[in-house]
Amino acid sequence: MSEEQQAQPQLALERIYTKDISFEVPGAQVFTKEWQPELNINLSSSAEKIDPTHFEVSLKVVVQANNAGETAFIVDVTQSGIFLIDSVEEERLPYILGAYCPNILFPFLRESVNDMVTKGSFPQLLLTPINFDAEFEANLDRAQVAAAEGQA
Repeated sequence: MSEEQQAQPQLALERIYTKDISFEVPGAQVFTKEWQPELNINLSSSAEKIDPTHFEVSLKVVVQANNAGETAFIVDVTQSGIFLIDSVEEERLPYILGAYCPNILFPFLRESVNDMVTKGSFPQLLLTPINFDAEFEANLDRAQVAAAEGQA
């Protein structure tokens, strides 16, 4: 097969959308207390193959803010994107789905969380940027250590 006939790798973002969003303020008494929140932030990502060339990648964050021992608010956002990924080397796919695509989605997730929190009458909540490349590498290292310990 000539070089011209070989398929060129393709990677393109086709759509970004908010898959799920929820904001809850359990009680109005939170607005009468001094604001000194404790935040619990859980972030996860997932990827699902839609068809041979498309993947849905999702970032989900759940933020629970506690103030004076009570839940002030809970915000839960899943930001998703549909990515065209074609003729990419199979060994590169986990990195693309686990680091590259989440890097693209994170600013949109961050904006959605901040919008929900400020519309709920709370101070801005700007999630700290995340180095998904470093997180991906750290997860690989943990998996290798766990596999090595399992074989020992």
